[in-house]
Amino acid sequence: MPLKVNEHIIYFLGIGGIGMSALARYFIAKGYEVHGYDRSCTALTSQLEKEGMFIHYHEDLTLIPAETGLVVYTPAIPVQNTEFQYLQKSGIRMMKRAEVLGMLSSEYKTIACAGTHGKTTTSTLVSYLMQQSHVGCQAFLGGISRNYDNNLLLSETSPYLVAEADEYDRSFLHLYPYIAIITSTDSDHLDIYGNHEAIHEAFSSFTGNIVTQGSLIIKKGLDLQLQMPADSHVYTYAVNEEADYYATNLSLENSLYHFDFHYPNGKIDNLVLGIPGLYNVENAVAALAAAMQCGVTPDELSMALATFKGVKRRFDIRLNETSLVYIDDYAHHPAELKACIGSARDMFPGRKITGIFQPHLFTRTRDFAVEFAESLSLLDEILLLPVYPARELPIPGIDSQMLLSLMNHGNKHLVQKDDIPGFFKGRHTEILLTMGAGDIDTLVEPIENFFTGHKNN
Repeated sequence: MPLKVNEHIIYFLGIGGIGMSALARYFIAKGYEVHGYDRSCTALTSQLEKEGMFIHYHEDLTLIPAETGLVVYTPAIPVQNTEFQYLQKSGIRMMKRAEVLGMLSSEYKTIACAGTHGKTTTSTLVSYLMQQSHVGCQAFLGGISRNYDNNLLLSETSPYLVAEADEYDRSFLHLYPYIAIITSTDSDHLDIYGNHEAIHEAFSSFTGNIVTQGSLIIKKGLDLQLQMPADSHVYTYAVNEEADYYATNLSLENSLYHFDFHYPNGKIDNLVLGIPGLYNVENAVAALAAAMQCGVTPDELSMALATFKGVKRRFDIRLNETSLVYIDDYAHHPAELKACIGSARDMFPGRKITGIFQPHLFTRTRDFAVEFAESLSLLDEILLLPVYPARELPIPGIDSQMLLSLMNHGNKHLVQKDDIPGFFKGRHTEILLTMGAGDIDTLVEPIENFFTGHKNN
C-alpha cells in the first residue's frame, strides 16, 4: 500500500460499514493507528474498539486526530455530514473505500465476486475453500464469516486475494481481477444508475478490468457485452443444466443439499453444502469453480464445503426447534426476498411462514414497489416495518403504507420496531423470517430472547 510516512494515522468516515470495517481491521493488523466515526454503536463497532480502534458516534471535529494522514470514506456518508465537509477542505488525502481496496488488491491475484445478489455468500465461500486448502488467501468480505467470526482474512504467503466487488457507486471498477465471478445483474441501485441498461454497462465495464490471461466465471444465461482481453477465458456455471461448471443429482437431506459437481473434464460426486438454500448451491458452484482454478484439490473442496457455516444475516438460522424456526436474512431486493422465502418453503413444506420486512431506501422502495409486493405476498403473514432511510431523505408518498396497500393479502400488518417482539405474545408462530438491510438486525437478539424465554415460562 503506497502510503506516505505521515499517514500512520488513518481516519475512517463510516467505520461501522461492513466493507469499511474490513479495511480498518487490515490497517490495524499492519500497525497503523485507526480512528473513526459512525452514527451508531453496533456490535461490530464495539468489537472494533476492543481490537484497538478509537471510534466516536456523533459528529465532532475535535475528535479527528490532528495528525491524520489519510481519510477513508464510504459513499454512504451524507454530503451534509459536518466531518465530511471539514475534511474535504482540510487538505488531508481522502480516498473512497473502493479506491483503497483497489490499491491493496493490485498487489495480488484478485478473485472478485460481483453481482446484484449472491456476491457476499459466494466470496465468503471462495475464501473459506481456499483458506482450508494448501493455497490460502487474504479476503475482504462483505459479511461476517461464521467460520471465522470476521470479515477479514490474512495470509503471509498466498498470492491470492478474495474481494466482494460492490456495484454500488460503480465501486467494483476499481478492481482488476485475475478471476471475476458474476452471479446476477438484476436492476438495483437505480438512484445511481437510472436504468437497467446502465447497470449492464457497468458490469460489462467490470469484465474489461479482468487482467491478461485472467478468467470470468459467469452464471449461464446472463446477457452481457463482454469486454475482456482476447487472451482471457470465459466459463459458465449453472444448477441442473450443462455448463462449464454445474451441479446435478440434487437431493435435500436434513435441510442440506447433496449434489454432484461437474467441471471441465471431471466430476466430484456427492458433495454436501454446509448451509441450506437452493440458491446457495448455485453460489457454491461458482465458488468451487474459482477455487479449483486457483489449485484447490477435489478432496480439499469436498471437505471444506461440508463444514462451511455461511455468513451472518445470510439465511442465518438463529433458532431451530420443533415448534419454532427463526431465520434472519439480509434480503433487501425483491429477487432476494423471493429466494429467501422460497428456500424456507422448500425446507419446511406445509408450515406457516411469517415474515418481518424492513424496506431499505425510499428510492428502492419506489423503484421496485410492485415487485416487493409480489415477493412479500409469498408469505403467509406479513409484518412491514417503516422504510429505513440510510443516506436518503423521505420521498412524499413513498412509505411502507403505500407498499402494504399494493399487497393483495389478507394477513398483513404495519408495525413499528418497538412493537416487536411483543407482537408475537399469545400468537402461534411456526417459521419466522426477519429480512432487510437496515437496522432490523438490532431485533434479532430481542426476538431470540423473547422466544427462548417464552418457551421456558
